[in-house]
Amino acid sequence: MIKTNGGFLITQIKQIQGRVFEKLLVKYGIEEFNSAQGRILYVLWQEDNLPIIELSHRTGLAKTTLTSMLDRLEAKGLLYRTIDKKNRRQIRIVLSDMAKSLENKYNAVSDEMSEIFYRGFSDEEINELESKLNLILKNLNEKGETL
Repeated sequence: MIKTNGGFLITQIKQIQGRVFEKLLVKYGIEEFNSAQGRILYVLWQEDNLPIIELSHRTGLAKTTLTSMLDRLEAKGLLYRTIDKKNRRQIRIVLSDMAKSLENKYNAVSDEMSEIFYRGFSDEEINELESKLNLILKNLNEKGETL
């Protein structure tokens, strides 16, 4: 295999993207959560009332990391935990009305972030890049399950 820098580039992109995203949150007046917490809220805005294990899977966060982030979001009044009525051992995560009211602002941040990410790309190039990134993610998830 040829010498590659993909992992290094992805790490750099993640670090810089995080800093830019934090600045955009400030620009749009979002002070209630940070970019890492926004990832959790984003998933819940797509589908609310998820079990913690499913939220962990969808965000890519380890359950221990997710639990501490959920504690902080709950303390800020952005979500709450509830017991599943069908399986009392399962905890579900539910958005508060305050969190729901922030979705449109967050979407504006996300839209601007996408414009920054994909400036100069054609729709075809965006689809191709995202397809390749999904393949990398799949490969990593599969390997992570066997280690």
